[in-house]
Amino acid sequence: MINEDRKIVVEIKAVNHRYCDMNVKLPKKLNYFETTIRNFLKEYIQRGKVDVFIVYEDYTKSNVCVKYNKEIAAEYVAHLNSMVDDFGLVSDLKPSVIGRFPEVFSLEEKAEDEEVIWEYLKSSIEEAAVKFVESRITEGENLKNDLISKLDDMLEMVGFIEAKSPEIIAEYKKKLTDKIAELTANAQIDESRIATEVTIFADKVCVDEEIVRLKSHIESTKAILIEGGSVGRKLDFIAQEMNREANTILSKSNSLQISDVGINLKTEIEKVREQIQNIE
Repeated sequence: MINEDRKIVVEIKAVNHRYCDMNVKLPKKLNYFETTIRNFLKEYIQRGKVDVFIVYEDYTKSNVCVKYNKEIAAEYVAHLNSMVDDFGLVSDLKPSVIGRFPEVFSLEEKAEDEEVIWEYLKSSIEEAAVKFVESRITEGENLKNDLISKLDDMLEMVGFIEAKSPEIIAEYKKKLTDKIAELTANAQIDESRIATEVTIFADKVCVDEEIVRLKSHIESTKAILIEGGSVGRKLDFIAQEMNREANTILSKSNSLQISDVGINLKTEIEKVREQIQNIE
């Protein structure tokens, strides 16, 4: 903001951060406004590492006045009169002479009205904050679309794991049956024993619960993104839960294909977590 009396420039920059970390840099003469500025900006910014730069220039001519220091002038006069008496001099004391002595007259900056200055500051800060929020909304829309695309890819990966898991159990049963048949030659195979072993194996590698929770977390994340608002912390928590489920799936995996997809899934979850840090 610029007018004939003042120039105020406000610049707001921010990078992703889990909390709201605000750093305000302004001229020393305005330091007493720092807390007020922080509180005011929190109405617009709830998350991020934020740097606020404020430049303030005062063009008013009436902010400086001349001060007459009577006490100092009186001391000069008293000492000069003493010199006249001590040395028998002729006194030529005039205001123009005394006024030349140091500190008889001094320039002082008038105290400015804090409310007037704050109104100027507030107007400029608000304008900058509104533009900052608008740019974040645009950036957020692009980020939302990218995140939804990643979440859809994650759903496909989870779908692959869900479809592949029963095949792993069937393959294990076939391998176990073939191995027993090979070892026992023509002896009768104990189907109940095979069923027991397969059941134990299936229980170890079963990821049904993890898949259900992952699907739920992914769909919840999509819904929250579409709904909008200050959702960054909530999404960060859900992303942590998704990562936990993906780790469990990997730990139970007995298939190279599922492990490969599980690793890719974890990679996508980490990408999503990083991008979520940019969301308020």
